[in-house]
Order: sequence, then C-alpha cells, then structure tokens
Amino acid sequence: MSVRELVVLGTASQVPTRHRNHNGYVLLWDGEGILFDPGEGTQRQMVRASLAAHDLHRLCVTHFHGDHSLGLAGVIQRINLDRVPHPVTAHYPKSGQRFFDRLRYATAYRETVALTEAPVAADGQLAATDSYSLHAYRLSHPVESYGYLLVEPDGRRMLPEALAERGIRGPDVGLLQREGELRGVRLDEVSEPRRGQRFAFVMDTRMCPAVQVLAEGCDMLVIESTFLDEDTELAEEYGHLTAGQAGRTAHEAGVRHLVLTHFSQRYTDPALFARQAREAGFEGELTVAADLMRVPLPKRR
Repeated sequence: MSVRELVVLGTASQVPTRHRNHNGYVLLWDGEGILFDPGEGTQRQMVRASLAAHDLHRLCVTHFHGDHSLGLAGVIQRINLDRVPHPVTAHYPKSGQRFFDRLRYATAYRETVALTEAPVAADGQLAATDSYSLHAYRLSHPVESYGYLLVEPDGRRMLPEALAERGIRGPDVGLLQREGELRGVRLDEVSEPRRGQRFAFVMDTRMCPAVQVLAEGCDMLVIESTFLDEDTELAEEYGHLTAGQAGRTAHEAGVRHLVLTHFSQRYTDPALFARQAREAGFEGELTVAADLMRVPLPKRR
C-alpha cells in the first residue's frame, strides 16, 4: 500500500500566531494529494513541509472564510507556474462561486493546467477513483460549509495459510483476485472481507447531524476544536466546536485516530485540548495538531 498520511500546514483559527499558520492540510493517499482549506501562507508552508504543486490533485474548500481559503490564489497560480502535468479538481461550496472566481483570478498569470471546477451544492458523492470515493455533507456555520469524507472501497484480505493449503501461489494469487475463481478454488475460500479505510475532514461547524455522519467509523478524523469546553456558549454562537464535543463525537463514532486542530489564539496550552477530549470519553489515538506535523493513517486492523 502506498503512503497514506496527513501533512499539517497550519492550525490557527482566524488569526495566525507566531507558532501557528492559517489552516492548510494535505492528505497523501496512494500517490494523490488532496489539499484541504488552504489559508493564507499555504504556499510557503508547503515548501517548509517538502510538498510541491505536483503533489496536488484536488483542492477541497469547506467554506469561504479567509483562514480557510485566502491561500487559494497563490496555490492555483503555483500549480500553473510549475505546469503540473495532471488535471487538478477544485471542490468548494457553490454558493461561494464569486469568491472562488475572485481568488482564482486575483492577479494576472498564465494558465497552463486544466483546473476543473466542481462546486458542491448538496450532500453526496463528489468523485470516485479506483482508490477512493469523495463525499461532502453540509455543516452548520454562519456561511455555507461542507465537511469532506474519503472512503476506500471495501476489499478482501488474502489468507496465506488457506492459499498454501490449496496450492495457490505466486502470480496465481493475483489471477484469483481478478477472476474470483481458479482451478475450482473460490476467492471467498482463501480470503476474508477487508473494510476500506475512511478519512473525514470537519472544519468550522457547531454540532449538527452531519458531524456524526462524517465521523462514523473513521480511521482518521481531522476536526476543529476551536474552543475549550468552558467557552461552549461562544462556540455555539460563532458556529464552532469545543475540544470536548470533538472528543465525544469521536468516541461515539468509533474513530481510531482523532486529530484536533483550528485553535483559537486565546488559548496557550495545547495539552488542555487533549485533556478535554479524553475527559469526553475518547480512548483511541489522539493528536493535537501542530504546524508541519505529519500524521500517518492508522495501520489496518
């Protein structure tokens, strides 16, 4: 299996700090790169993280607040400057088309790459490849916002002992996987179901049904935790989550690895976010995101 990991480019909510850039996250998945919410400074953070424009295949914007989208202008121009050799697709709320247009053509440059605009207007599947399907669900925020879900197709795990007992080895294993039967041996006799991996990206939102839908059964959930629990009323007013709400969501959804991010500048101790997520019941792997961190997806069960 190819590399599957999250590269964190920025973790600040609204205002960047000395230690936290505006938002930016790249999911590397089997040779593809998906850039989520490129805030201001994303292009420079990519350089610091040893990522190139050639690594990007999709741009996914949850909503058009500046800390989640101001970096689009620079990223799109860099994709064209570097003449990325493959098509790039951009997903974003359709209601923000005017903002996307302004960012895409913020200044003069030469377009050399086929950038496909694929705005999101409703819940559902956005794209499908051999390696994953991409879905979006409407969240609850003062402006239209969508969370994204990446789902690997279910497959089958081969059982070495069962293969050996039936004399299936070498190239015949691949042939059996493709054909479903070989010399009277059926695929289900020498394999077992393997659930596809799931990755969810949940940014600016207050608690709503879509948060749980996106998180359900995820191997990795990247989720905003802008506020600590003592500021729950502020979180609700401005359309955000607390660390405890994020932790409770992950616990109830059976998430394996929880990544907390999008922190308000009012807090100075990142450990408090982890503590409140744990107090809410989450017992799996937990990461409090920091700029330029790389977080691998959990190994298969």
